[in-house]
Amino acid sequence: MSIVSAIKSNPSLKKFVHYLLIPRGQARPRVWVKWFLNPFFHQVSRKSTIRWNTRMDVLPFNKFSLGEKSTIEDYCTVNNGVGDVHIGSHSRIGMSNVIIGPVCIGNHVILAQNIVMSGLNHGYEDVTIPIHMQPVSMNPIVIEDDTWIGANVVVTAGVTIGKHCVIAAGAVVTKSIPPFSIAVGNPARIIKQFDFSSNEWKKV
Repeated sequence: MSIVSAIKSNPSLKKFVHYLLIPRGQARPRVWVKWFLNPFFHQVSRKSTIRWNTRMDVLPFNKFSLGEKSTIEDYCTVNNGVGDVHIGSHSRIGMSNVIIGPVCIGNHVILAQNIVMSGLNHGYEDVTIPIHMQPVSMNPIVIEDDTWIGANVVVTAGVTIGKHCVIAAGAVVTKSIPPFSIAVGNPARIIKQFDFSSNEWKKV
């Protein structure tokens, strides 16, 4: 049995290790975790950039990776507490984005400002228990290569946005978008798709 499995199978040990990594009731890891543990567990290209004012709530028990020549701009929050976060190469995460795993972002992706994407949802079904005390569910978000997402977009759990898509500013994406599409609105709907036979974007 691996160390991780041993910890997860022992509730008391799991609680103690969790306390060592994160202050009780918080999401941000302790400073020693950021400095001394994460560099050995996460794959961050030396040619990538994470700005100083970014809040990196990443922990060693889930994966985090950042590809070559990608940038996470100031005032973003990246959280892998409940699911892995992977960001490919040559991608730009714009200012004030919130990315909560599980999320996988491809290569050459552009995220504008104030985008929220979360691969987790809080349970709410039991009305006798406060929502924050109920179990969370996870459903990965996937943003495929060469996609551009405009400012103030929300992407909900379980959504895949296909290759070379454009998501207009302010859209709320609740369902998957096929490759080579342009989507707008709340909830997001497709208004154009690329037609390879005519080599042009056509209205849907």
